[in-house]
Amino acid sequence: MRNCPKLYLAPMEGVATSFFRKAISLIGGFDECCTEFIRVPINANCKSLAKTYDKNTTFPIPQAAQIMGIDPILLQEVTAHLIERGAPRIDLNCGCPSNVVTGKGAGSSLLKTPDLIYQILKKMKEVSQVPITAKIRSGYEDTSLLLENLKAVEESGADFITIHPRTKMQGYTGKADWNVIKFAKEHLKIPVVGNGDIETFDDVQSILNLTKCDAIMIGRGALKNPWIFQEIKSHFKNPHESYSFDKTETFIRTYLNLMPNDVTIQGAVAMLKQLFGYFFWQPLWMEKRKEMLRGVYRDTEQFLEINLPLLKALFEEKHTN
Repeated sequence: MRNCPKLYLAPMEGVATSFFRKAISLIGGFDECCTEFIRVPINANCKSLAKTYDKNTTFPIPQAAQIMGIDPILLQEVTAHLIERGAPRIDLNCGCPSNVVTGKGAGSSLLKTPDLIYQILKKMKEVSQVPITAKIRSGYEDTSLLLENLKAVEESGADFITIHPRTKMQGYTGKADWNVIKFAKEHLKIPVVGNGDIETFDDVQSILNLTKCDAIMIGRGALKNPWIFQEIKSHFKNPHESYSFDKTETFIRTYLNLMPNDVTIQGAVAMLKQLFGYFFWQPLWMEKRKEMLRGVYRDTEQFLEINLPLLKALFEEKHTN
């Protein structure tokens, strides 16, 4: 069996918050994570924007910074400030499918203009002593510009590329087409990181065998299963290592305790519902998931009192089958 590839926790806007990243870093297993995207509008105060980045959020696990925008000069300036603040890598978001983002030409809208992707990354590289990377989708409406986008990233001098093989129009529906990652690996010299629908160790083996990608990035799979990175590394070392639910409960309580002080009680309950909604992903648990999401809870402790035993049962079922 090959050695375990480098594992990345994906940036996920509105979900992989700073307190989620800090909590999951206590479980660990991934080699690097990334911030939610830092939006860089055309009137940006770049120095102020960079101050939102804290390299120590997930210490000792490195935390890269992801930026989003359309102005090469502003993105270059933000890159320089983020490096000053200790960012070990700067990633350009070319994949966010949100209409609010794409309506302003950023995110996955960049996939319609490969030359602009090239210009932005080239400017970022000019001021950087750390890796500059891009996270892209397979295209906007289709894959007609896929090769042009891949070459734009490589020819800019970027250090590696991460590919989520869905188009903007697909959003998060349908199935990730790993053949797109295979295509990229066949046409690029820079490393290619595979992403999309990776939720188990079997998925990791399958995507590595099919695409020959150099590393793995996991997003929603880590929301459904925060211990997935440890499980993957364990399989590469010892397939029979046992797991304890205690770490999962510690993760949940840490996630709760790290929520900002201005979050209301019901706001905290809503965030726990969102988190548990990802946990209860197995088809046989869909009814319990609906009950949990529709439930009315006095506070977070009542929510955990009712739903932690259910999650423990799911965990034990998963690890005994």
